[in-house]
Amino acid sequence: MAMLWKFMRVAKYSKTALSPKGKVRGIRTHSRHSSSKSVPSDFAASTPCSNTVELLGKAYPRDDYSNVTEKILSKVGKNLHNKKHHPLWLIKEQVKDHFYKQYIGRRGTPLFSVYDGLSPVVTVQQNFDSLLIPQNHASRRKEDNYYLNRDHMLRAHTSAHQWDLIHSGLDAFLAVGDVYRRDTIDNTHYPVFHQMEGVRLFSCHELFSNIEDGEGLQLFEQGHRTAHKQECHTMEAVRLVEFNLKQVLTKLVTHIFGDGSSFSCCEFELLIFELVYLFIAAGAQDKIGWAFGLGLERLAMILYDIPDIRLFWSEDERFLKQFIVPHIWQKIKFQPLSKYPPLINDISFWLPSEMYSKNDFYDLTRTIGGDLIEKVVLVDEFTHPKTKKVSHCYRIVYRHPERTLTQDEVHRIHQAIEESAVRELGVEGRF
Repeated sequence: MAMLWKFMRVAKYSKTALSPKGKVRGIRTHSRHSSSKSVPSDFAASTPCSNTVELLGKAYPRDDYSNVTEKILSKVGKNLHNKKHHPLWLIKEQVKDHFYKQYIGRRGTPLFSVYDGLSPVVTVQQNFDSLLIPQNHASRRKEDNYYLNRDHMLRAHTSAHQWDLIHSGLDAFLAVGDVYRRDTIDNTHYPVFHQMEGVRLFSCHELFSNIEDGEGLQLFEQGHRTAHKQECHTMEAVRLVEFNLKQVLTKLVTHIFGDGSSFSCCEFELLIFELVYLFIAAGAQDKIGWAFGLGLERLAMILYDIPDIRLFWSEDERFLKQFIVPHIWQKIKFQPLSKYPPLINDISFWLPSEMYSKNDFYDLTRTIGGDLIEKVVLVDEFTHPKTKKVSHCYRIVYRHPERTLTQDEVHRIHQAIEESAVRELGVEGRF
């Protein structure tokens, strides 16, 4: 009942498609604050004061794995993909419309069912174990995920629901939802984004029915099957599944971006957050199939020319009203809000001897600065020749997407980040 995976992961956005068309030069300040100054309470990093995490009406006991922040918890339940006329909702509805019309079952009803209200709180078993991700795999690290405790987490991908949906008897479905990952900070990455999972399973008859002399073809080689693993698949089955997946994705990109679009299928593959050839399915017994995952923000940023991923969380009417259209296929070209100037500050510190992760620092800056922080970049790394201590220097770009920031408010936020880094991460400031 388990899975054999062949992954092709694309971790970066298409540089050509998503890189800014021009650089805006702003005012640069290099703060040198005394560590004796108090941290403004409005910007202090939130320290858990409860033994439980309260979320969606349930309480989860904290333990040594708990690392989800209040800033992230505040995003849970927003469900932007279900907010009518939101750009992510438009993309979701376009993909749904395509699958409903393109793939029809034997009874004349849509072959693919859609699940867009599944809880983002999943077990570690759902997120990793059900997908046969090894216990020591890097994707399980606390540095990369948001854990409520050792047993529960915010889903890192919609694949967390595959086992349950397949085990319930489904052969074709789309699962849509918000997913959570600790990551770098720039205009194309955000700790919360939205993903659409597509899964299709085939029986032997379904896969080979249109193949000449297909009666003698089989899904599996002769071999050993366990409760966790099917036999090896035949080359004929593998090639047909790969071909079917390529056809599905090619039709989808053509439908969304148009026949005359210069956007190629190769570029589309760069938008696929996780492309998976799924040749064994949980609970599927004698079926094989494929699965893919699409990042909705990535599609929307290309289709609507949206330059900054933070804008999807904006409540500014100047942004939202641009997507109130009479039908989901209405062509929209995003009209940028006024380009407010950035304010840039650097922060340098010596790293502790152990237990430091860049994602911890990124998460801390997100917690304090929120969406005022456009980008955080490690610009210098230095190892002292005598002490062997390591120093990092990060450049933090502050820019509000809807108004001009003042030097004073950025100064206060930056000071809070400096002092919280010392207190929370154990670094030694070089402020």
